[in-house]
Amino acid sequence: MSWLKSMMEKEPPEPENPLGIVVIGNIEPDMHDTAKEAVRRTLKRAGFKTIDVGKSVAPQVFIDKVKENNANLIALSVNTVPAKNNLAKLDELLKAAGLKDKVGIIMGGAAVKKEDADEFGALFGKNKEEAPELAKKAIKK
Repeated sequence: MSWLKSMMEKEPPEPENPLGIVVIGNIEPDMHDTAKEAVRRTLKRAGFKTIDVGKSVAPQVFIDKVKENNANLIALSVNTVPAKNNLAKLDELLKAAGLKDKVGIIMGGAAVKKEDADEFGALFGKNKEEAPELAKKAIKK
């Protein structure tokens, strides 16, 4: 029933002085956005401005949204192996855009482990409760 409770949570207000700007989404072709939504609300409640790009999002869209919003963090939900396979493409695009060392990355989801995040230069979270601390750490890089 906890998933139902998280679906019923009301939308937190936009933070007035955000701790950071987070572009959050499910990398394509991942369509499982329940966990992403829970993390997004948790980050927003903790004082982060969140830009939700949605589900099954092409890696280039994350790059474009980071640039458009001057975001300092990307939060990725990775729940399928095909989505995990798109992390390398996102990594290439981050490097090509000169953002790899400027934007922090946090990730979680059924298809990734801490080792995957480490390889990608990201911080790994097991649940929404870990997201705010991870986000604060990732931004300070």
